[in-house]
This record gives sequence, structure tokens and C-alpha cells, in this order.
Amino acid sequence: MAASECRKLRIAFIGAGGIAGTHMRCFQEMDDVEMVAMADISKAALERRSNEFGIADCFVDYETMLSRVRPDAVSVCTPNGLHAPAAIAALSAGAHVIVEKPMAMNAREGQAMVDTARNHGRKLVIGFQHRFDPKSRFIREAVDSGRLGRILFARVQALRRRGIPNWGVFGRKELQGGGPLVDIGVHVLEAVHYIMGSPGPVAASGNVFTYLGNRKSETACRWPDWDHETYTVEDLAVGQIRFEDGAVIHVESSFAAHIKADVWNFELMGEEGGATWDPLTIARDDNGYMVNTEPGWLPKSEFGSTFGAKLRNFVDHVLYDKPTLAPAEHGLMVQKMMDAIYMSAEKGREVDID
Repeated sequence: MAASECRKLRIAFIGAGGIAGTHMRCFQEMDDVEMVAMADISKAALERRSNEFGIADCFVDYETMLSRVRPDAVSVCTPNGLHAPAAIAALSAGAHVIVEKPMAMNAREGQAMVDTARNHGRKLVIGFQHRFDPKSRFIREAVDSGRLGRILFARVQALRRRGIPNWGVFGRKELQGGGPLVDIGVHVLEAVHYIMGSPGPVAASGNVFTYLGNRKSETACRWPDWDHETYTVEDLAVGQIRFEDGAVIHVESSFAAHIKADVWNFELMGEEGGATWDPLTIARDDNGYMVNTEPGWLPKSEFGSTFGAKLRNFVDHVLYDKPTLAPAEHGLMVQKMMDAIYMSAEKGREVDID
């Protein structure tokens, strides 16, 4: 079938900022996707994306866009505080939805999104790209094959020495829901949770600390001069999550921490073996020796990037009913974990996860 004859997914966008541009660049490479409309309160952002991608139908109100355009699917690319209302509106209008991470401001909103998708018979996918990374897939296959045995423990790290965003609303808890835990920690947390088989979380404990972001920067760094006067999120979050199968995840995430260098990694420890994401290594006993195994070669994503792979998976899920690697239920579990870490920090004790 020629590209011009194939069935096309008519997709619209709620939000036309930076992450929307990444979505659009990926979708424009797909023969079976047509970008039909976008909505954003910023007319300048709409004009910029319209000129860049040739999307003619632009709206400052997404409800109007949904009613007039009736897209098949919607990419929600707004700040976190608008994820739930935008996704619920799109699902209620009959569109399938992919929403950027984290899925919502809290698990209550996430549950409402899941319920809406179910009630309207629509598909809801969360933008978790790191489970599409070849390194993640390599370790997941090792777990699935039993080479690591029962997973006991994972350590998750998304740490910046000094990387407080100086754009957007990343420092405003009322608009983001949190700081580094929900912005960057979620990436590594969702990947390791998926690799472990997505067990149900039952309890969590955590602490959060703010000590640099809420004061004027005096140190040279990559992104200086953030708005410290409106900064209400944490600089560092640490936590521990217990799961129904007995496994434990320890998570560390920071925008600013006095460490030697940035860290983006996770490690798994199982009864029969362990794994490190970077450098990619499987650690096991073999013929009486402790052996570390590294792949000689890993295939790159056929879609150019892990980000492209997640969007291709969404299109395949909607158009061709292929399985999704990032269902809404996974996003809801991850949201519950992060909520519980914040709640534990507030209460000063471990909290249960319902």
C-alpha cells in the first residue's frame, strides 16, 4: 500500500511548547500520521509551530479544538498541572491520548484519567520512553528469562549536581506537583519498575530537602538565574518503596546536590544475578566464578530514538491494536509511588499505598 493510501491517525496537540515540538518532529516522519490541529494559550507558540510543521488549525482553547476538529488522538504536552483536565477532555471527546510524564499531579487525578478512558472505551498511554531504550530491553529480557532470579532490590538515581531549570514552571509545586522526583526521577523509576515486571507497590517512606533552589544562585552552572523567589519544590528527594512481591526500590533524585557529577542510572539485585543499566552489565556466578557480562553490540531503535519509539508504539497501539509498553495503569502505579514518598516526607513515617 502506498504511503498516500494507508490509513492515517489524525492527531492533535494540547500544548505547543518545547516537548510538543519533539512530538511533532517524530510524528512528521510517520506515513500513517496526520497532524491536524493544536491548542495553546500562547499565540506565539502556535504561530511558531504552525510555521515549523504546517499545522493550519490552531486554537487558544483546547475544548473548542476538540469539538471542531474531532481528532482520532491527542498528544498532551502541557505543564503537569494541565495533564489531567486536558487528557480527560480529549478522552471524553472520543480521542485516544498519549500524555507526557508524569501522568498527573497526583494519583487521584491519574485515577480519574484511567476511569475516563475505560468509560469511553479509549486508549490512554503514558509517555515513558526509557522502557524503550535498548539497554532497558536487554535487562528486561534477562529478568523475563529468569537469569536474575527473583528481584530483591533496585537502586534508582537521577541526580544533577546543579541542574535547576531556569525556564517553564519546574520550580512551582502548585503547577508541577513536585521537583526532581516528578520531573527526572520518574524516568528512571518507571523504567526499573517496568523491568521488574510492574509489581504492585504497598508502602513507601521518603524525605525531601530544599536548600539551594530557594535562594539566589551564586555559583556558575549550566542553567543560572532560575526564579528562586517562586521556587517551592525540593532540591533532593530520596525514598524507599516496598512491593507486594517483597522487592524494594530505593530512589534518589535531585536538581541540585553536592556530588562529584551527574548520575542517571539504576541497578537491580536478584537472587541469581544482578544488572546495571550504565554501563550495561549482567553480574552472575558462572562455573565457580563471579562473572560480569556486557553485550558486544546493541541494536539502535529503528525509529531513531527512544522518544520516537514510544510515539511509534502509541500509533501502533491505536491504529493496529498492538500492545502498548506504557499503559495508563503503569503510570498510575508510578504516580502512587511518588505521591507516597512526598506524603511520607510530610508525615515523617512510612505510609501505605492503596
